[in-house]
Amino acid sequence: MAEKEGGTVKKGHEEGLKLAVSLLQEFELPLGLLPLADVIEVGFVKSTGYMWIVQRKKVEHEFKIISKLVSYDSEITGYIEKKRIKKLKGVKAKELMLWPPVSEITIADPSTGKINFKSLAGITKTFPVEAFASGQ
Repeated sequence: MAEKEGGTVKKGHEEGLKLAVSLLQEFELPLGLLPLADVIEVGFVKSTGYMWIVQRKKVEHEFKIISKLVSYDSEITGYIEKKRIKKLKGVKAKELMLWPPVSEITIADPSTGKINFKSLAGITKTFPVEAFASGQ
């Protein structure tokens, strides 16, 4: 894939998870934002901000503080930048009986302690950032 050209790639769960966490740290995003399991590969292209994560199977995770169930596909892609992931693919949040895809995640700047999730339908949901801290 052309998007992946020149990217840093880490294979395997341990190395892949380390890269994913370091990207979240570097771009000032909450460390619990991507609860991953059985990671196969994580990649990042510094020049474009393109990142991808491949895991063995889809993962569903409940963020207990906000009672929100989120589904992470076996492949997640997007463009990461400071306090933001855009053109996100592979992440869905349950709303009533629907699973709308999350297309963008943004942390309010200057910091209000809030994080915004935008769906392709244009719906934006706002939550406290601490709901996505590591271990939640």
